[in-house]
Amino acid sequence: MMITITPLYAAPLAILLVGLVLRVVALRRRLKVGIGDGGERELAKAVRAHGNAAETIPIAIVLLLLAELAGVGSALLHGAGIALLVGRLLHAYGLSTRSGMSFGRFTGMVLTLLAITVLAVVSVVRVL
Repeated sequence: MMITITPLYAAPLAILLVGLVLRVVALRRRLKVGIGDGGERELAKAVRAHGNAAETIPIAIVLLLLAELAGVGSALLHGAGIALLVGRLLHAYGLSTRSGMSFGRFTGMVLTLLAITVLAVVSVVRVL
């Protein structure tokens, strides 16, 4: 079986992670903060945006791959992949621009958790 759907979403999500890391690095250099956030609000938001992405993207990609390997339909895989990608972009933007609740943070997290949950459930159901 050739894996054709997972890479379509894993690649841009990896690029998003790289972008979030580079943003943290640039802020650390500009603000001269070696570790932590140094009490700098902008750096704290950037660190958290990267951290949240790093906490959710890997498991989502693994679940997407497992669902694809289990033979889950392409429409569901694309739906979950789009929800995940849009969710992560919205969340990163929302968390990077505001400290409190925002449309981006809320909607991004809902889409991310929905994609993870759906992929987990359909993967298990498919193999049972």
